[in-house]
Amino acid sequence: MWATDNGVEVGLDGGRRRHMIRGAISGFGAVAARAHLPGWQSRPGIDIVAIHDPVAARRHHAINLIRNIRVYDNLELMLDGEALDFVDIASPPAFHAAAAQLALDASVNVIVEKPLCFDAGELAQLSSLAARNDRLLMCVHNWKYSPAYRRAHELISAGRLGQVQYVSLVRMRDGPAGNGLNGMGDSERWRLDRKRGGGILIDHGWHAFYLAHWLMGGETPLSVSSHLQFDSASGVDHLADLRVNVHLTWRAPVRRTSTVILGTAGLLEMEGDRLLLTERSGQATDHSITDIPEDSYHAGWFMAAAADFERVLADGAGAELAQSNLREAATALALTDAARQSDAQDGRAIVLNPLE
Repeated sequence: MWATDNGVEVGLDGGRRRHMIRGAISGFGAVAARAHLPGWQSRPGIDIVAIHDPVAARRHHAINLIRNIRVYDNLELMLDGEALDFVDIASPPAFHAAAAQLALDASVNVIVEKPLCFDAGELAQLSSLAARNDRLLMCVHNWKYSPAYRRAHELISAGRLGQVQYVSLVRMRDGPAGNGLNGMGDSERWRLDRKRGGGILIDHGWHAFYLAHWLMGGETPLSVSSHLQFDSASGVDHLADLRVNVHLTWRAPVRRTSTVILGTAGLLEMEGDRLLLTERSGQATDHSITDIPEDSYHAGWFMAAAADFERVLADGAGAELAQSNLREAATALALTDAARQSDAQDGRAIVLNPLE
């Protein structure tokens, strides 16, 4: 007789054998179809057995993409009707916290697209619920899996930059991703909808914040000064200039991602896939990488994130990778909130409370 424990079948005699990890996706918009689904399908031990989405066109799209898939228009019905090991929440941000709570209440492991939730109180409640039920709660921090930032982190970990003292991240875009209708309703236009969690601070700021936390070795930010600009039509923030140092805009004439990391022993300059390390001696070394052309969905990066999630499922909710992911989410939430407070006070520096 066998019982299931996070993707492992445990026999009465203590024997263990692998079984297919049963997963489902809640919210089947473009990021789910173009990145999350290929990521899970790249894992031989994972089987996506069900899709939840309230919009019929997206459920039909899932049926056309995935053989023998079961679709639901109600998340609770899916959680009740399927014996799931995990659910991947890829709906617009406003639905993340409630969907994660439903899944954790059903004792299902959870991975959530960014942002994990909107405030520290929600994160504390969800983390506590996950701990009580011994289930995993993680956020998709996929920029950590880009080859460029992995290379940067390797150089930092190897001591090539010395102690990191300053990180500047710039995200320039000529508009929000998914702004056009795609035949499956307007789910991809949440970025321009305040009620669904739109705005560049949520869309790109979250990535910049967890990257800064990771690249600086988990250092806790002390304060934030911020200026936001708001779109007159949608009311969402479309430009954010933060002294963390982060600059985000949807109003650039070109698409560009650049980062500067300054340490006591060297300077690393990143422009897309190009990385140049200049050491204190003046010697410059090219550490550029080759990656697939950048798009808004980054399927290759999510494949690496899916592999890590599968490993953490086996290791359990107390695994260090799971705990560091929640610390990154807490940092991103704290910085997002402080940036809004600072902008409301004409850019005054907002002191952050120490993060647990």
